[in-house]
Amino acid sequence: MTALIFLDLPLHTPMYFLLSQLSLMDLMYISSTVPKMAINFLSGQKSISFLGCAMQIFFFITMGSSEGLLLASMAYDRFVAICHPLHYPIRMSKRVCVKMILGSWTLGSINSLAHTIYTFQIPYCRSREINHFFCVIPAMMPLACMDTWVYEYMVFVSTTLFLFLPFLGIMVSYGRVLFAVFHMRSKEGRKKAFTTCATHLTMVTFYYAPFVYTYLCPRSLCSPEEDKILAVFYSVLTPMLNCLQPEEQGGAGGHEESVGDVLLQEEVSMAVPAPLYGFSPCRLSSVQKG
Repeated sequence: MTALIFLDLPLHTPMYFLLSQLSLMDLMYISSTVPKMAINFLSGQKSISFLGCAMQIFFFITMGSSEGLLLASMAYDRFVAICHPLHYPIRMSKRVCVKMILGSWTLGSINSLAHTIYTFQIPYCRSREINHFFCVIPAMMPLACMDTWVYEYMVFVSTTLFLFLPFLGIMVSYGRVLFAVFHMRSKEGRKKAFTTCATHLTMVTFYYAPFVYTYLCPRSLCSPEEDKILAVFYSVLTPMLNCLQPEEQGGAGGHEESVGDVLLQEEVSMAVPAPLYGFSPCRLSSVQKG
């Protein structure tokens, strides 16, 4: 999808740029854990080098943190497109979109680098057996031979900033979007919007909820078995489904009217001669030319 969006000029819009980065993150997300898991399963040798474990943690946290911020940016994009369609070209210009993307990658990488360096400075004097499918911080802390409550507090703060707060922002954003859609006069557009948003919110919840629960839950209340089950959702299932979701694009020439078109027409009563951008609340449809 990333290559397709890059090569197709009509898709050079903020929403599709964000979607391309989401696809890239999901691909790298799965690639950081699944290949090694498959090799271990097929070969029967469940081992990983010290450097390999560090690289796995670095890329896993980078993709997780960056995707958490990127999903919040995508929710803001849809909020502006639906609730403030006339302001969209200003609030979501290509420059703003690039800043969102670079900010997500940069902050996610810095956060991951800090956690990776600190994690592998902790002395491990107990068993070297990690009770998990791959190297992950919650599974490595019980192996440390020092009190890790300070670092666990850092993990709590990091999870709140990169996952919990963006998730709350997405919920507020979609609440405003659904409120706007609920007051539409078009029943067909309202039904389409609710269906589309429900699908996307389900995927967002499957990603954020297990991630937040795993990293915010106190070790005394969470079992390794629960962490393994939840890890399947946020590390394999949700990224894979994100890549498989069909895009809601208009027909050839933009003959299909999107929810964003209906809202924009209702707001300005067709009095704006400029081209109308076909935004739906959960996907960007093709650009219509006036």
